[in-house]
Amino acid sequence: MATLRIGVLTGVLSAVAALALAPTALAGGPGLVVGATADVAKHADPAVAQAEVLRAKAAGFAAIRITQVWAPGQVEPSADDLAHLRNASFAATANGMQVFIVVSHRGSRTTPLTEEHRTQFAQFTAAIARALPAIRHFTIGNEPNLNGFWLPQFGPNGENVAAPAYLQLLAAAYDALKAVSPNVVVLGGALSPRGSDNHLLSRHTHSPTKFILDLGIAYKASGRTQPVMDALSINPFPDNSSQSPATPHPTTTSIGVADYEKLVRLLGQAFDGTAQSGSTLPIYYGEFGIESLPPAEKRSLYEGTEPTTTRPVDEKTQAAHYRKALELAFCQPNVAGLFVFLTIDDPRRPGWQSGVYYPDKTAKTSLPLVKQAARQTRGGVVARCAALRLTPTVDRFGPFGSNGRYGVNFRCSVDCTAEIQLQRLSDRKIVARITGRALGGVYSVVRLKKLRLARGAYRFNASFSAPVNRGETVVRRTRAFSIR
Repeated sequence: MATLRIGVLTGVLSAVAALALAPTALAGGPGLVVGATADVAKHADPAVAQAEVLRAKAAGFAAIRITQVWAPGQVEPSADDLAHLRNASFAATANGMQVFIVVSHRGSRTTPLTEEHRTQFAQFTAAIARALPAIRHFTIGNEPNLNGFWLPQFGPNGENVAAPAYLQLLAAAYDALKAVSPNVVVLGGALSPRGSDNHLLSRHTHSPTKFILDLGIAYKASGRTQPVMDALSINPFPDNSSQSPATPHPTTTSIGVADYEKLVRLLGQAFDGTAQSGSTLPIYYGEFGIESLPPAEKRSLYEGTEPTTTRPVDEKTQAAHYRKALELAFCQPNVAGLFVFLTIDDPRRPGWQSGVYYPDKTAKTSLPLVKQAARQTRGGVVARCAALRLTPTVDRFGPFGSNGRYGVNFRCSVDCTAEIQLQRLSDRKIVARITGRALGGVYSVVRLKKLRLARGAYRFNASFSAPVNRGETVVRRTRAFSIR
């Protein structure tokens, strides 16, 4: 049994580990989903899937993000692919973690541009939803504003043809998924944070700014009276790993974590006044990665040469950037989740060394700092936000004790400051006090020092408040109990 000592005036406040409370439905604040891309959990062996899910959970993540590739002609996943997805989903849900899945074609050569291929893609995605009802969050496609994942990007006159074509795919998948269950959450976009918007360049890409606005134009032109997405997904990687996520892009078309206000304005401009939510649309940061340099003793685990544009950082800076991204997202009201990319480093240096584990699956020194930031996010204390006011929900509050040892049980939905008094009812005298902090989502037990109490009736009075982003104070009283 784990215990936690906290500061007191008299007595000891200890916390007994318990299941965390279910995430709130609110975006931003302690409801922010902190997850990681963990395709390693898709495995034929359920034991391996379980181990990888537990590895992600040990790093502080509350959700995993996995991917599934569609190919032209497929209307359902293969038996092997479905088994791998099922193993990952079962392991995650059994350990209290959410599962987000990205369904996409492999690359631009298989872009679903025809009605036949869009229908197949939608049927394929719906088949996963029917087979795996525990998976409720589906992201449609991957970075359709880049030529590596979607072609064509431009028409003969330089017009954006990718956004209207992607809208058709998104609409087809949305309708197919909602037919399976209205509770499925459809994430659209999965946008890259950068693009040129220049059809004269050899590489054809669109910025997320241009793509979102053109997506709105295409939606309005379609005459559709139903939404096409329940949330927007965007991958707000910094320009390079040495750049702080707090760096905004006010004069360019790029979008990073610090460009939240710009993103909300774009969504409003694109969709407000239509059946599709815009400025109130929930936002997920689907991929956010900071590459770290492997220490000398781990370099043999990697192969190849690091691209000069990456500018990887030391592990302390990696952890600081991940924390800063969580602090920013925590204070952004529409942001519902942030997913670290990845849990485990890619051993190929041209790939991503942005995990909190090395390829041999040992922990980086950044892991405990990232884990702490994730826990503080759920507890509501990772950052102080100008407009956020948290009022803890308190349950399981009640007295216990005998033979001179008395106390109360309780659980706060977020980290809380607890001020607890033992009161004698005959003269209303406070005979003992305890003040301290308790962790959110943890079943806590307050035990007073052993007391010699006079006979009579007593009760506990308590007040609970959030130590950061303080809202209302919650007052609770136990039923009266007798000392004889």
